[in-house]
Amino acid sequence: MDEEKTITIRKDDLWKYSTFALVAVVVIGGLFLFTGNGGVTGGTITGSAVQDPNAPTQPAGKISASIDDDAFIGDPNAPVTIIEFSDYECPYCGRHYTETLPLLKSEYIDTGKVKLVFRDFPLTNIHPMAQPAAEAAECLRDAAGNDEAYFEYHDLIFTNQQLLSTSNLKAWAQQLGYNIDSCLDSGKFRSEVLKDAADAQSAGFGGTPGFLIMKSGASEGIPLKGAYPFASFQQIIEAELA
Repeated sequence: MDEEKTITIRKDDLWKYSTFALVAVVVIGGLFLFTGNGGVTGGTITGSAVQDPNAPTQPAGKISASIDDDAFIGDPNAPVTIIEFSDYECPYCGRHYTETLPLLKSEYIDTGKVKLVFRDFPLTNIHPMAQPAAEAAECLRDAAGNDEAYFEYHDLIFTNQQLLSTSNLKAWAQQLGYNIDSCLDSGKFRSEVLKDAADAQSAGFGGTPGFLIMKSGASEGIPLKGAYPFASFQQIIEAELA
């Protein structure tokens, strides 16, 4: 008759094995948490997340949005139009301004191929200065009477994004030679900014930055939702130019 064999685990060894198993569960769970969310975007209405710069461009079907009467840079007769819905306080909009916009300007905007229309989408529940900043920019455009001054101010705001305040918004306008104090205090362009935000949501954008790329004059375009890298814009622009 074979002798029955048993395995004996001491209490201190059992504690070690249990601890190891618990750590393994936490690590595996963490991997699923950070790799299982491939569709994250930029700042959203409910919070913020970072767009994966390595994510392939897989735009949804075409959507529609108007250029309205908002400020733009580039040749007015450029064959491709990009509508940007942005938030002056959104860090991912700031990253787009710093990393991607310079490449878009040199490759497409300054060469007459693309016109960029800037529309406001302040996420007021998480960015309290986004609405005042958008209104201030509209005030300066109104005072200057041209889009060139608007984009000078746009650049100042994004360059100093961490210093946003009502007093600074007024001071930056003064640096450019314009007094927007009474305009900003009166809320003259509040409804204009809110209309932009409503149009963004109607078009299907739930966060910032959001972009619509289309042939100029078309009623629909291809959306990019999030802080995508230049290559993603390039892919769509080249297809529209073909």
